[in-house]
Amino acid sequence: MIKILTIIGARPQFIKAAAISRAINLAFSDRIKEKLLHTGQHYDNNMSGIFFDEMKIPKPDYNLKVGSGSHGKQTAAMIDGLEKVFLKEKPNGVVVYGDTNSTLAAAVAASKLHIPIIHIEAGLRSFNKKMPEEINRILCDHVSTLLFTPTEAGYYNLIGEGFREGNEQPFTADNPKFYHCGDVMYDNCLHFSRLAEAGSSLLDDNGIKNGKFVLVTIHRDNNTDEPKRLTSLFRAIDTISKENEMQIVLPLHPRTSKLLKKNLDKTVYKSIVGNELIKLIPAVSYLDMIALEKGASLIMTDSGGVQKEAYFFKKPCIIFRAQTEWVELVENGNAILVDADYDRIIEGYNTLMAKTDFTYPALFGDGKSAMFICEEIVKNLSLN
Repeated sequence: MIKILTIIGARPQFIKAAAISRAINLAFSDRIKEKLLHTGQHYDNNMSGIFFDEMKIPKPDYNLKVGSGSHGKQTAAMIDGLEKVFLKEKPNGVVVYGDTNSTLAAAVAASKLHIPIIHIEAGLRSFNKKMPEEINRILCDHVSTLLFTPTEAGYYNLIGEGFREGNEQPFTADNPKFYHCGDVMYDNCLHFSRLAEAGSSLLDDNGIKNGKFVLVTIHRDNNTDEPKRLTSLFRAIDTISKENEMQIVLPLHPRTSKLLKKNLDKTVYKSIVGNELIKLIPAVSYLDMIALEKGASLIMTDSGGVQKEAYFFKKPCIIFRAQTEWVELVENGNAILVDADYDRIIEGYNTLMAKTDFTYPALFGDGKSAMFICEEIVKNLSLN
């Protein structure tokens, strides 16, 4: 029996972990024993607890409860707590997801103890090292033993950084194995989409007309913490709603909610609050988020996960960032990068709303990525 310790700490990781836990329960429970550790990076119930209940993720065996803080303080607290658990549990492998501080902390702690790291969502690059996520994902990749990239671009990014194809067992951090396996988020969207149709009443409860609104999410600190950027984003949203008589639905991330009044230009804040077409709602559950994504006519976001989900549900997407790790979405014409530029946001909206020739090739696998990952864990960790 292989023991893996799965590290989660932020909302997207809860969702990704659900796919692997589900695959283990369905087909690998006799070969993989999974324990979960929650770093506590996201501790608000709407950003954490509700996801465990809704997606039937096993309750964490450990919770470090690190909370918020500077990157250094938060990551250091995680490394200290993780190291103690690793020494106690002695797992055969540590599973990490994506590119958060929880990912980096687990990679550092596990690599120092020579525990194999399994990085799911490896190989992604925005090629902007000013983004903390870029640093996290690069460093994690280069100490990992098994790397699972969701896209072809991610696979070739790893080759470009010196990863060798054709390595033979046993695999280690010095002799890693990497795969293009598809995206566990796509697995989840297929699975939870059906549940959302039956289980979410959010649109009806809030008077939101299906197919007649734009979904907006803003949470990245370079957008929320910088008044000029936040004001530019909301001024564009306000203009789009008024000029097109378009309803805007914006679930507020706790960070955005906290900083909205403080960092927005007072005139823009007053206009937003007084605009009946803009519906500001609290952070929503995953099923409710799926319902919003499926019901929207267009999505605007600075979230990497929401960019992909827009593609999964065949919705055009405006990206409030200068770069994206999901380059395929932009190259295929499904998304437009606009950063926090007012004019580019307006132009991007008009371009995508007028476009009719969208295509959605199978960029993210067949919906069975989690099963493939579990099979490879069993095949390769048992040899270590």
